[in-house]
This record gives sequence, structure tokens and C-alpha cells, in this order.
Amino acid sequence: MNVPFVDLKAQYESLRPGMDKAIQDVLNRTAYILGPEVRAFEESFAEFVGVSNVVGVSSGTDALHLALLGLGIGPGDEVITVPDTYIATCEAISHVGADVVFVDADPRTYNINPALIEQAITDRTKAIMPVHLYGQPADMDPIIEIAERHDLFVIEDAAQAHGATYKGRKVGTFGDISCFSFYPGKNLGAYGDAGAIATDDDELAQRIQILSNHGQEVKYEHLVVGYCDRLDNLQGAVLGVKLPHLDGWNASRQSRAGMYDDCLANVPNIVTHTFLLKIRVFTIYMSFR
Repeated sequence: MNVPFVDLKAQYESLRPGMDKAIQDVLNRTAYILGPEVRAFEESFAEFVGVSNVVGVSSGTDALHLALLGLGIGPGDEVITVPDTYIATCEAISHVGADVVFVDADPRTYNINPALIEQAITDRTKAIMPVHLYGQPADMDPIIEIAERHDLFVIEDAAQAHGATYKGRKVGTFGDISCFSFYPGKNLGAYGDAGAIATDDDELAQRIQILSNHGQEVKYEHLVVGYCDRLDNLQGAVLGVKLPHLDGWNASRQSRAGMYDDCLANVPNIVTHTFLLKIRVFTIYMSFR
């Protein structure tokens, strides 16, 4: 029996009436760029995460890139992150001209090991970028403490962790800024590339909004050299339909992850995630040792 890892067709069929209407509404209005569906989704996702501001952008990679630019990180700076991640984490750091500094993963959780961070800090270090890999939150308390002690920014790479919680608080609310991906295979996925940044810093959110839209706040008034990194309105509509279902989808993933854990518990040479601090994860990952 062939069971697809992600069945996007089945998901679409379960959402078809609402999804078709939402897309048709955009087509009827022919409002494709920065339209009302994007604004509505940004407001809803900000409430879901628990932050003041969400800026929709064109991908999770662009969210990371814009976050670094918005914080003023560039050539000559260093950003600490973890090697056990998708390449986009490192691509974004390299694209702003900063240097990637790796701190190894905790062998229990596969996330950045806070005990190793401090020894990697130099006078060029500007930020720590923990990755909430596979929906498993990084151990944020010591990371935040180290960042505060050394006056460093914290950028959460939450590309795979929509709705994940750490000590009862959703990821994306700990650092100065957090970045999400809505790649179609994510637990909250668009129908193409899409992403978002989340922050409680109003000025930072405004800078990133301007950078993402060709450096303009008002059309044709370009304040800085920016980028074409906007979230399009069709994707905003798709994400707006899906967001109310996310908690239920996450609960379903957690249940199935628990089933895998139970079934694999006594299988030799297979090690599953350690649930650090009893954090619930949304996807199962197995290491063969």
C-alpha cells in the first residue's frame, strides 16, 4: 500500500467549497497584489501566533532574508545558527553578506544546543537564529538569556513550527522577530511559495513591509532600495481559508506521531525525537543509528 507523505489533493477536497469561493472572490475583484485577503490573513495569523505584527512575504526564505536586513545585519557580521536545518537558514545569512557560525545540535532534540552557544560568540556576532526543526521548539529560555547578556538579536526560524508551543507559549513570540514558511507541504501551506515574519516591534515590521514592497510605503515613493518579496492576494486567500483548521490538523499530526513513537519504541537501532520539556511535535523524524 502506497501512503503519500503529504496528500494535498485530499486536503483540497476537504476544503473545496470554501477554497473555491475564496479564490473566485479574488479573481472577481482582480485584486492580486497586497489585497484585502493578505491584510485579513496577516491580522488573523498575528492573533494566532500572539504578536502585534505579521507581514506576509513571498517565501520563508525571503522572510529570513528580510528579517536580517530589517535588523541591520550585513557584511562583517556573524549569525549563530545550527547545521541541522534546511539550507534556506544559511542562504539568508549569506545573502546579506554575513558569516554563518554553526553551533552543533543537541543529540536528543536535533535543535541548537544552548550549552555550546556562548563559546561561539565573538565581537562580530550580531544574532542567534535558532531553528524549531520539524515543529520541535528549540530550548528558548537559555537562548534568550544568552542573547540578552551579550546584546544579541534572536531570529526564530519557525518555518516548520506553526502553532508549536514552548512552556505553554507559541514559538514566534520569544525572539525579536520570527519567520514562517507556507510552502505547500507545511502544516499551514499555501498553493505556491509564501511566508511571513512576525514581531512585536512596530518599527521593525514597518521597515520590513517597506523592504518587501520595492522600498515603498506609498506607491511610487521609494524610500530605500527594496525587494519584490510581497505575499500575493491569491495566497492570502488560500491561507485565510486554511488557518482556522490548523489547530485540528496539528492535533491530528501529534496523535499520529504518538502512534509512531509507540510502535517504534522497542525497534532496535531506531531513535525518535526526545520531547524536550514535554513539548509536542507535529511531525515525526527518525534517526537510524
